[in-house]
Amino acid sequence: MNQWTERHILIIGAARQGQALARYLVKEGARVTLNDRRSAEELSEVVLSFKDTSVVCVFGSHSFELLDGVDLVCLSGGIPLNLPIVQEAVKRSLPLTNDSQIFMASVKASVIGITGSAGKTTTTTLVGRMANAAVEDSQRAWVGGNIGLPLIEYLDEIQPEDKVVLELSSFQLEQMTVSPHIAAILNITPNHLDRHGSMANYSAAKAHIINYQTSDDLAILNREDSGSWTLRSELQGKLISFGLKRPLPGQTGTYFDGKNLMLQTAAGTEKLMPRELILLRGEHNLVNVLAACAIAYAASFPVSAMVAGVKGFLGVEHRLELVRTWRGSEWFNDSIATAPERTMAALRCFTEPIILLLGGRDKDLPWDELARMIHNRVNHVIVFGEAAFKILSALGLLTPGEKLTSVACAADFEDALYQAAQISEPGDVVLLSPGCTSYDAFRDFEERGNYFKKWVNNLP
Repeated sequence: MNQWTERHILIIGAARQGQALARYLVKEGARVTLNDRRSAEELSEVVLSFKDTSVVCVFGSHSFELLDGVDLVCLSGGIPLNLPIVQEAVKRSLPLTNDSQIFMASVKASVIGITGSAGKTTTTTLVGRMANAAVEDSQRAWVGGNIGLPLIEYLDEIQPEDKVVLELSSFQLEQMTVSPHIAAILNITPNHLDRHGSMANYSAAKAHIINYQTSDDLAILNREDSGSWTLRSELQGKLISFGLKRPLPGQTGTYFDGKNLMLQTAAGTEKLMPRELILLRGEHNLVNVLAACAIAYAASFPVSAMVAGVKGFLGVEHRLELVRTWRGSEWFNDSIATAPERTMAALRCFTEPIILLLGGRDKDLPWDELARMIHNRVNHVIVFGEAAFKILSALGLLTPGEKLTSVACAADFEDALYQAAQISEPGDVVLLSPGCTSYDAFRDFEERGNYFKKWVNNLP
């Protein structure tokens, strides 16, 4: 008998994390109820997938009656702590957890955890590639968490000698009371304030990735990001840093000397790879690679594995992804940019004339800094979605002499794409970097990005 046998567990949220956790727990002998506010008709595929299992699917509402007789409540990533049923669970003193917490508490292998406001998927993917290059024949590298596969389903297959790389969001970390052996905080900038309420709460959620480490663990922080770097006072274990500039004497970390990515340790400095090996656009991606190399060093991966992870890497889907050159204009899919900060990072990657597609659902984030950058770096803006009028207000009036010459408001996302196609000229960059979530019109940023790519590829 294991710890889950006959325990009654309520999982709230039937997206991929909730489904994966339900499959794992029912396999372990638990009595599982899977709940979602979406209707059974909307989740018909989910209902079908659990038809031959003992999982009870209750869709359409979050009834408090679901808490009766429950031993544990598990929240999927998108479920906020202020949801009435969650607050009622707390009132009843029911313990809360999530798939990442259960995974971390049970996995036999050492875990590398990566979080940050921006760049975590690219960095996690790079570290996963490095891990695959570093493992020996008897080992396997596993990459998942907030990207790819929820690894909870593969818990029994992961061996002690394997390498596990997890991307962890603030939503997942919010409930965490266990930290990975190697934990990286890439940056902390305004994001998800609609969920967390304040920067202090958001930063505190991110900090959970290091808060439960011990003196035997390692933390990787960004020397040049104040949100990440100020957390060094909370570290329990060894610090390894990354940044463009060289670390101070005595500090261990990666940096860029103008030509090469370098590593500084107590033994001296070591060349890791030349800058031209990185195929990704933008200074922010150089920083992502420096972060990945610092994490790889913490995990004792050889330099050859770092090089193998970077070499030939063209980026992650929906992240500054070149979709097509059409009539001389290049169309880029950066649908992952769900915050103004990410859109700013994308804009820094281009010197060409830019047609920028902005909009979706706002996350209660500031737009002023992005608006100033747009006036100086973007030629045309087309806004769409729920946040359109907030963005228009932030952009303000056009001023003669600035780069920005037009701002248009589209009826919907497809209309925005149509308008971009109408005004694009040879040499232009058409950039979908929305600065907002997709939830006003799409299931997630991936569905939005896929729609964009299909539409662009169908242009005559």
